[in-house]
Amino acid sequence: MQEFYTNDPKGFADYGRIINQRHFQRIMALLEDSTVVIGGDSDESQCYIAPTVLRDVSPESKVMQEEIFGPILPILTVSGLKEAIEFINEREKPLALYVFSSNKGVIKQMISETSSGALLANDCMVHFTLSDLPFGGVGYSGTGRYHGKYSFDQLSHLRSCLIKKLNMERMNQMRYPPHTTEKLRWARLFLLKQVNLTRWRHVAQAAMLAALAAFVVQVG
Repeated sequence: MQEFYTNDPKGFADYGRIINQRHFQRIMALLEDSTVVIGGDSDESQCYIAPTVLRDVSPESKVMQEEIFGPILPILTVSGLKEAIEFINEREKPLALYVFSSNKGVIKQMISETSSGALLANDCMVHFTLSDLPFGGVGYSGTGRYHGKYSFDQLSHLRSCLIKKLNMERMNQMRYPPHTTEKLRWARLFLLKQVNLTRWRHVAQAAMLAALAAFVVQVG
């Protein structure tokens, strides 16, 4: 951080400020119950908060209960990848999950065993800038997908339309009252035929595949 912002971030021209005092006070309240190891300086008159790193953070700490939107980095330690995945899965699904590792196996395991709106390996935020990637949350972190065609699909209504001919109305008599034994018999017969047709269709497909396989083996 000294390389980026020198020893005096407050006087560094490229270091920004919190948008207003309300958010300044909200962010400062998140520092409670944690140990500051880097930074922590602030100036409410300028809405300034130094880049701050926290340790000894509890999962129940205020800073872990809501989105920070400020220059604060809480650090929690885990014993390994298994515990990290369990920690993630015990909580609401995040909007984005960032994995930093040179081990492709670790990255693949995080992809397959966690759920999040997006997952980015070895970088932050840049997935949002790519129009070919859908951006959105899942569950608690939001619904829907945006960017490019995904925005078009999200804001489009897929309308279901079913048109039945009026001359088929006579076939519907069995579903209207009175519900007689005869109508029930016809309904059962109709449903049984549907099941049998589906079953025979699968049998026919399997037979065709078997015949094709035998033909290929014979030709080979």
